Amino acid sequence: MTLNVRQMLSDQVLSWPGVTAQPHRFGGIEFLYKGTEIGHLHGDHLVDLLFPKPFRDHLVATGRGQPHHMYPNSGWVSVYITSGDDVAKAMELLRMKYESLAGKQT
Repeated sequence: MTLNVRQMLSDQVLSWPGVTAQPHRFGGIEFLYKGTEIGHLHGDHLVDLLFPKPFRDHLVATGRGQPHHMYPNSGWVSVYITSGDDVAKAMELLRMKYESLAGKQT
């Protein structure tokens, strides 16, 4: 894939009010809303997000994410970036998580 996924996702997510970024402890970049993790990006190929387990199960069952690459039975979901459709899928989930966090703090 030739597009710079890291730059595309970062530009979009960092444009949302209250969002910052920092290095992720296992490499890559972590997006935060007022100090709470929205999700993190490993290079240009993998986005991980934490959701309540039942909702994560729904995301996996509907093909919107895959079980986390290290913790497949947790609430973590992984989106592997191999196409433009995957970028859109990752952005949708990042936005969903952001809106959930922003709604809890208003």
